[in-house]
Amino acid sequence: QVQLVESGGGLAQPGGSLRLSCSASGFTLNSYAIGWFRQAQGKEREWDSCMGNSRYNTAYAGTVKGRFTISRDNAKNTVSLQMSSLKSGDTAVYLCAAASVFSGCPIYPQPYNRWGQGTQVTVSS
Repeated sequence: QVQLVESGGGLAQPGGSLRLSCSASGFTLNSYAIGWFRQAQGKEREWDSCMGNSRYNTAYAGTVKGRFTISRDNAKNTVSLQMSSLKSGDTAVYLCAAASVFSGCPIYPQPYNRWGQGTQVTVSS
């Protein structure tokens, strides 16, 4: 069964950290660009970060640059998102997605054709 599963969400205090993981089954993640998106209640889905086929090809939205780090573990077939200096505005459901692209990584949802169900991140004191 081809699927993506996110984990690692939860409750964090402002200024705290969480590490999200995106695990794949049924296909190999290192052949795809992987993106992390968030969707807050009542808002549209927003792109946070992505990684292309190469682990050196990464991109971050301005709102998370310097606070979030995306990484890939090919042996575990997972992609992680380390989130630090969390803010209340980071509260959202976080989703990972996979896109089959020749190079780079898309910063819009449309090219991604495989999505996880999401994991809730709540930042509150």
